[in-house]
Amino acid sequence: MITEEKLKELELKAETIRETVIEMLVAAGSGHTAGPMGMADIFAAFYFHILNHMPGNPAWEERDRLLLSNGHIVPVRYAAMAHAGYFPLEETKTLRKFGSRLQGHPERLRLPGLETTSGPLGSGLGQAAGIAYGARMDNKKFRVYCAMSDGEHDAGNLWESAMFAGNNKLSNLTAVIDRNNIQINGMTEQVMPLENLRDKYEAFGWHVLECDGNNIAAFIEQVDEAKAIYEKPTVIIAHTIPGKGIKEIEFDYHWHGKPPTKEEAKKFLDELRTLKGKIMSEHE
Repeated sequence: MITEEKLKELELKAETIRETVIEMLVAAGSGHTAGPMGMADIFAAFYFHILNHMPGNPAWEERDRLLLSNGHIVPVRYAAMAHAGYFPLEETKTLRKFGSRLQGHPERLRLPGLETTSGPLGSGLGQAAGIAYGARMDNKKFRVYCAMSDGEHDAGNLWESAMFAGNNKLSNLTAVIDRNNIQINGMTEQVMPLENLRDKYEAFGWHVLECDGNNIAAFIEQVDEAKAIYEKPTVIIAHTIPGKGIKEIEFDYHWHGKPPTKEEAKKFLDELRTLKGKIMSEHE
């Protein structure tokens, strides 16, 4: 259970991350908007409350591992990392630039603090399961988290990884599905129906939780429950709003891979700053 003061801090941090994402995307002139905006609350919760990590020592052996399988939403991770102190905030404006450490998909060897290089969808869960399996062999106590999109569940290799994790009872692994119901060419249930996701994961031996992924307190509560589950990996189906915070783009799949123009960015930032004001007043 987090305090009211801590919750306020995390909610404000999430909005700040959203602002940085918009600034990054307009500077780059390319990139994905909807997913990063929808996952800002979850990445704020990870980097400022959940993870056992050391921004000043990103290779710390006992750190928790957070893998991003759907690498195209990496602007939200870069923004969270910058605000957490992994690298200077000014560097976020180099997103997708030639030679930048902040590529359009995360590259582990470029930026300390990234656990894997990601791009091919469906690969992250297998990598996370391998790390969790190795940690158990070495009697390591760190936890492994893997953020995934719902659309990448169209990939068969993801389900092989789900079976592996369930079969090996990897209780040190928690997966988080960004259940925002969109992918690049439409709504998930029209492109390739995914439901019933809960039943599928339970059939593979997972403990399944669901929550409002834009409710930070609810998400943290689910992560805490996952830590208490014995001999099962846990998946949290986090229902998020793509484009969260910008009313005109929420739930619009066209914004999956579309950056804002300078004019749109100014309008979006004004809207986000208004939201921050509301958060401040709600917690007074």
